Amino acid sequence: MSGNRKNPMKQLGLGLNLSTKKTRKRQFLDEMERVVPWDWLVQIVESHCPRAKTGRPPFAVATMLRIHYLQQWFGLSDPAMEEALHDETTILRFGHLLERHDLAVDMLRVVNDLLSVKGLLMRTGTAVDATLIFAPSSTKNAEGERDPEMKQTKKGNNWYFGMKAHIGVDARSGLVHTVAGTAANVNDLNMAGALLHGDEEAAFGDAGYQGVHKRPEAQGPTWHVAMRPGKRRLLSPFIEPDFVAERVEKMKASIRARVEHPFGVLKRQFGFTKVRYRGLKKNTAQIVTLFALSNLWMARRQLMGLQG
Repeated sequence: MSGNRKNPMKQLGLGLNLSTKKTRKRQFLDEMERVVPWDWLVQIVESHCPRAKTGRPPFAVATMLRIHYLQQWFGLSDPAMEEALHDETTILRFGHLLERHDLAVDMLRVVNDLLSVKGLLMRTGTAVDATLIFAPSSTKNAEGERDPEMKQTKKGNNWYFGMKAHIGVDARSGLVHTVAGTAANVNDLNMAGALLHGDEEAAFGDAGYQGVHKRPEAQGPTWHVAMRPGKRRLLSPFIEPDFVAERVEKMKASIRARVEHPFGVLKRQFGFTKVRYRGLKKNTAQIVTLFALSNLWMARRQLMGLQG
């Protein structure tokens, strides 16, 4: 792709109905164009790009990065985006480049460095949680089998097939600092230690993290884990210790609620409800990218305010 193209967010329609009228999609793209640290992210990718021996480079990184993010924001597959751009395999190659060098993790780090510098990511407390991401359970595909890296798990009375996205978020702002992807049958408790950044004084989790304080890999912060629902229902508002315990549970729940915000952005704002690829590595890379972008979306008002 030529390196002299203009900003594709403004130039390309891509079938997204991006007219000059101030539609929701247009406003969304205008705001994200302002808050995404493009120059920093481009530098990360450029350091891994192959250098053309002669002639122009195969593509402009700034252009391809914007296209890549358009895919994440609007759930567009590689073939759909290539058809819209009348391109060939450039998008697929760019995705492979990001995956090969694990650049999604670097991008999340750069975004969070920016948020920390702006005073929006405090890092004194962490809330942890996980959500199920569905995968096709059908075998009607080219391989004739389900994705072997996706697993089945039971939640309540229902069975689900797919993977889990585990996140650690800043307990004050709800911004994501750590992401891990696993098969759906991995217990949330097993991932708790991996979701800490190491500098927090306190950590919060729902009742599924009972016993986390005994895990060697989760040592460091003081854990505040929700009481099991059955035990909480037995609390009496007329007994002072029970009354105090209920107040504490409500306080812990108000902090844990912030971990739901990034999940909501992924599923409602970006429309991400099921895996797009086969295998945990590619899907985890996409999820990390989406959480980096969700951080910018959640902090966009403050970032634009700081820009004046």
